[in-house]
Amino acid sequence: MGVEVSLADKVALVTGAGPNIGSGIALALARYGAQVACNDLQEEAAAACVRRIERHGGEAMAIPGDVTDEADVQRYIDEVLGRWGRIDILVNNAAILGGRGLLEESLEFFNRAVEVAGAGTFLNCKHVAISMIERGIRGSIVNILSSNAWQGAPGVIAYAFHKGGQANFTRAAAMDLAPYGIRVNSYSPTAPRPDNPELLAELRTSGGLRPGPQSPPDRPPWWREPGRFDVRRNMPMEPSTPTDIGHCVAWMCSDYARLITGCDFVIDGGARAKYWGYTPPEEKAEPVALIPLYDDETMPGGF
Repeated sequence: MGVEVSLADKVALVTGAGPNIGSGIALALARYGAQVACNDLQEEAAAACVRRIERHGGEAMAIPGDVTDEADVQRYIDEVLGRWGRIDILVNNAAILGGRGLLEESLEFFNRAVEVAGAGTFLNCKHVAISMIERGIRGSIVNILSSNAWQGAPGVIAYAFHKGGQANFTRAAAMDLAPYGIRVNSYSPTAPRPDNPELLAELRTSGGLRPGPQSPPDRPPWWREPGRFDVRRNMPMEPSTPTDIGHCVAWMCSDYARLITGCDFVIDGGARAKYWGYTPPEEKAEPVALIPLYDDETMPGGF
């Protein structure tokens, strides 16, 4: 008997549904049958995610809003409940990329980054969970972590702080919600390779995904360079894509994972398992072919 993951008759809310990981997860949840509410601070980003789902035959709605504003969070949750009557799945993906290291980061940026990831995850978990409990829904909540939740890296002190905090938030929230049959898990991606055609086209003109560091022009004489990253070179397998992440998250939110809670799923081609001093060989076999989210890869706009 084969395993056929189905999210039919389930409603999902994805925060930070911008064009990379968030959009990929939203598309995957729709592919497996869920109706998807797409949140982003930028209204156009939420709308673009909806269009991507709809052109593949899914059903979605845009719910732009600020995840750090409790009234705004309650407002867009009510909009989802007003349209579909329930929320079964919450994916907390909203976060701020970029930043600087300990010696150069501003308090303003640090606080905002922590607020978006920390307060945003807290508020959405709290109010979506209440909506589940009131309706007797044994739902699933998934939080986005990062390799930066588990390993130290220079130049992203705020990101490291809030991702590490979310790891234990996930475990604690899982304990709080277990009596209600609601599961809380997380996943840890590592530098996924974008596969959204619209984002790829934008990157070809802009030159990159992550904002560059905004370091002060005049550094003190004691300043030392923090070193360099070679993420792709040090991954035992090839980088994941939002499609890989989407397949995993969809399974995590399905009834097949009914007793899995308080866990972290690592989607990183072996990067976290690797001994720190090991550099993989240049030549390595590719993994099995990526299973596309939709059979027709030639549709306008692709995935």
